[in-house]
Amino acid sequence: MSLVLLALGSVMILEGLVYALAPSLLEQMLELLRRLPEAAVRQMGALVVVAGLILVWLAFQLGV
Repeated sequence: MSLVLLALGSVMILEGLVYALAPSLLEQMLELLRRLPEAAVRQMGALVVVAGLILVWLAFQLGV
């Protein structure tokens, strides 16, 4: 359970840093996402999920 809390806390820190340090860049990125076709956004989301799964698997292989 502590590993889940650590992961969620880390994600919240990174997300918060984006909003705190570069809000205008975030707005530009969101506008670019709005212009993309829905299929492309879904594909990018799926790729991010796969990359995250690979990182989690790698972390466990290295002995978290």
